[in-house]
Amino acid sequence: MFRILALLASLVLLAACEETQLNEAKEDLGDFNMRVSFVYTDKALQWPLSRAAEPSEWNEPIERALEARLGRYTGAGKYDVAITLEGFLLATGGIPVLVNPKSAAVVNVFVYDVSTKTYLLKEHQMKIFEDTTGESAIIGSGYSRTKAEQIDGLALKIVDGLEEYMAEQHAEKGWFNGGESPETLAEPEPVTAPANPEAVAE
Repeated sequence: MFRILALLASLVLLAACEETQLNEAKEDLGDFNMRVSFVYTDKALQWPLSRAAEPSEWNEPIERALEARLGRYTGAGKYDVAITLEGFLLATGGIPVLVNPKSAAVVNVFVYDVSTKTYLLKEHQMKIFEDTTGESAIIGSGYSRTKAEQIDGLALKIVDGLEEYMAEQHAEKGWFNGGESPETLAEPEPVTAPANPEAVAE
């Protein structure tokens, strides 16, 4: 039994992904320059089995991640960015190696082009899962990370995912092209966050 657990642990360590870093290389975002950012968390749902946390505890970490990642672009265009936290689960302790819950969050993101007065992105929903490192892969982030560390990690992953998505849209659809406005997106129906963590994994 010990050998089996040791083998499982080694496999999990090999499978663990590298942790997202605050100072990763810039993406190609054309003329992007974030004029202002907004973070809304007051209506966020805390899903069952989550560590207890107030929605307001997410504001500062997300704002900090936005400034660190998107605030470093100095293009000629002006764009507003908003993130609304819809729901979250902060993992508690599991069974080492065998059952390791992962923290997760659902957000809606918005990008507004100031010059054309149109939304490039409106209520685009993103499902975000925390990074898995060697330590958390074995004992779970509920044991290896504090609540604040889980929130900080997810906040960075949220903004990292948005930054990468914006870069994809710049390359594929011509976003942030200095006045050459892409086709205006139709306004979608309002999106409701999943009511439980199982829905996030689907």
